[in-house]
Amino acid sequence: MTSLPHPIQYQGSKRNLASDILRFIPNTVERLLEPFSGTAAISIAASSKGISQKFWINDLNKSLVDLLELIVEKPDEIADAYADIWNEQQNNSVEHFYQVRERFNKTKNPKLFLYLLARCVKGAVRYNSEGFFNQSPDKRRKGTQPEKMRKNIKGVSRLLKGKCIFTHLDYKDVLAEVKNSDFVYIDPPYQGVCGNRDSRYYCGINFDDFVIALKELNDKEIMFAVSYDGKLGNKTFGNELPEELKLKKLEIEVGRSSQSTLLGRQEITVESLYLSPSLLRVRNLDLESYISKAHKQITLLKQHGQFSTAASFTR
Repeated sequence: MTSLPHPIQYQGSKRNLASDILRFIPNTVERLLEPFSGTAAISIAASSKGISQKFWINDLNKSLVDLLELIVEKPDEIADAYADIWNEQQNNSVEHFYQVRERFNKTKNPKLFLYLLARCVKGAVRYNSEGFFNQSPDKRRKGTQPEKMRKNIKGVSRLLKGKCIFTHLDYKDVLAEVKNSDFVYIDPPYQGVCGNRDSRYYCGINFDDFVIALKELNDKEIMFAVSYDGKLGNKTFGNELPEELKLKKLEIEVGRSSQSTLLGRQEITVESLYLSPSLLRVRNLDLESYISKAHKQITLLKQHGQFSTAASFTR
């Protein structure tokens, strides 16, 4: 999955976990929805596997959705625009970044946004309290080379062009429209890290409202999976989703935290994936067999001092 095209290096993207998540999706679904799409990593991966031919890509961040729509539907236009902006950097690339950032904050032009995402620190989207993008440039590099960017853009377009609808609605408005034949992948702002608002969004989500929305999906017997809480070493981020939802919780071992490594600590990042009852019934998963295989994988990784993706069930 890491070889799939991804023009945007976006902090929080599920690109590296896509193969683990997709193994729980039925082999074919009528439509795949991402109400918190980010860079639509799951839709891209699902299309490459032929899981669906219809996708609903939604995110509250309008500039991001506008950019994704350009990438999918008008790949040459956005690739040309990126090349022009990138080539304007010349010698003073840091000052150029701040100039582009100022223009973007005034216009919200998604073509400018792509350059900012390609050049900003760690691909991390950050907004101030007024909703202005305020992340700094990575001074060690000038962003993705235009030809590589064009290749990635065209790769995504080939996978998704003509198959998507793009919206920037509240997630509850999207979930209200789902059908029994849909699969929904839900990746809300990472709770426990950013307080009442997430830096990728203009506001966070209310935990109780989110639980109610998931209950309504269960009542409609919708297939869904949720990425929600997680752990870094012994530190837990966010509350678990309640038992009353009857979700199966899977912990996916992402790998060694790069930040912890810099600080001399051997901490492992773990993300949680919750599977809905309807999804489990449709997939008829042999959970006990999967648990056994996952634990063996984890044991082998630790014995060899390697920390790549592994998983285990905790419920």
